[in-house]
Amino acid sequence: MAPRVVSLVPSVTETLVAWDRPPIACTRFCEQPGIEPVGGTKRPRLARVEELAPDLVVMNDEENRREDFEALEAAGLAVHVASPREVADVPGVLAALATAVDAPAPAPWEPPAPPDRPRRTAFVPVWARPWMTLNRDTYGASVLAAAGWAGAWDDDATRYPEVTEDEVRARAPDAVLAPTEPWAFTSEDLDDLTATFGAPAVLVDGQDLFWWGVRTPGAVARLRAALGG
Repeated sequence: MAPRVVSLVPSVTETLVAWDRPPIACTRFCEQPGIEPVGGTKRPRLARVEELAPDLVVMNDEENRREDFEALEAAGLAVHVASPREVADVPGVLAALATAVDAPAPAPWEPPAPPDRPRRTAFVPVWARPWMTLNRDTYGASVLAAAGWAGAWDDDATRYPEVTEDEVRARAPDAVLAPTEPWAFTSEDLDDLTATFGAPAVLVDGQDLFWWGVRTPGAVARLRAALGG
């Protein structure tokens, strides 16, 4: 019998559903209306998770808080942490997850080589008010690299630095790649973003950029196609 799993990571929930191992509960950000929600990624309803007495809770060290991890472990629950830092990590992380949930081994997949052209530079606003972006030590930056792009703040020491409009203009990115999440940019924002930062703005699927798992191979291919890779 497959273990009873609570997933506190949206991309893990998507993966488990695709594997026919749906969790018994997940976060409200997981976009699975048929599965019981137990709060958000940052503030899960720990008491309800404990009541459900799952065999396993799946977490991520970036999306979830350490204090919640420690509380669940202290309650005697088994916790599996799945945290790829780059696209190349995904096959191994998925293999470990499949073992943990008693799912068949995922099909082998090798990340594609970057496109054979000079890498273009993008400003990726992961947040607004204040503006925030990402450095190279993030999964999203790795997906961008696979699509043939570099982040304008790749070399920053902070993984998600705050930046100003003047700083972005000074770095003269080739484009502004506006993801649909975590900040919900839409096509209606593109003209304003272009005017603000002095570079053409393109809307990109935030789930393809930041969610990892069964979607990773298709996400990389879709972003390469959308961004001229």
